[in-house]
Amino acid sequence: MTSQNQYYLFFKQTEKMKQTSLPLIKKLEQAAFKQAPTFNEATFIISLGGDNSFLQTVRKTGFRSDCIYIGINTDDIGFYTDFTVDQLDLLIQSMQESTLEVRKYPIIEARIDQKAPFYCLNECTIRSSTIKTFVMDVCIDSHYFETFRGDGMIIATPTGSTAYNKSAGGAVIDPKLPSMQVNEISSLNNSEYRTLGTSFVLGSDRQLTLKIVQTGNEFPVIAVDNEALSFPQVKQVQLQLANRQIQVLKLKNNSFWNRVQRKFL
Repeated sequence: MTSQNQYYLFFKQTEKMKQTSLPLIKKLEQAAFKQAPTFNEATFIISLGGDNSFLQTVRKTGFRSDCIYIGINTDDIGFYTDFTVDQLDLLIQSMQESTLEVRKYPIIEARIDQKAPFYCLNECTIRSSTIKTFVMDVCIDSHYFETFRGDGMIIATPTGSTAYNKSAGGAVIDPKLPSMQVNEISSLNNSEYRTLGTSFVLGSDRQLTLKIVQTGNEFPVIAVDNEALSFPQVKQVQLQLANRQIQVLKLKNNSFWNRVQRKFL
């Protein structure tokens, strides 16, 4: 048995989910797929649950670009979870294809005060940790752009544009456009203070730097995807698209815009 036939399965360790996973494991074994000892040795990393479970799976496995991620939804097809628990035969067939159909999704690389990077597939959100106006100088490629005052900012990938970003009034971006969308959260705009007042999109080679003005808000809440991170005093956050992407097994005839239509229209 080669490593190409090995998979690693992630799901929430509840009794219900354990029972739900049994038919999947049986189908995989019947198709000659074996469980890998660790996720680093797996060619297929399978998430069983929903989009949140998928985001956690990708994070816990280090945003690997050398494997195929698979999302299986226990309810309905999501934005990352193409397959459902009622489509296990179709899933096995897709895994056995000589030429796998995959989507490649960009991820964001973020650095706090130029320390080791962390990554996100949906978005990175930077918000005030106190009930006061949050102030940041916004720089694009080291060029000062504006001074933001408000509750915070969302920096989203194209696939993340349908999540928090959309709820905050941002645009939905096609994942075939490798980019970052910068979206304001309740910006302060009046005769004294001005921001662009709308979201804007940066190309794949741009770098965004948010310099936090040290006015008592230098301990922001920083969230990546569905996880909040704790940092000591923060002076600046640098964000750009990472030089790698994750690969996700694709269900035929189920494009990103098919899913957008199904979810929102």
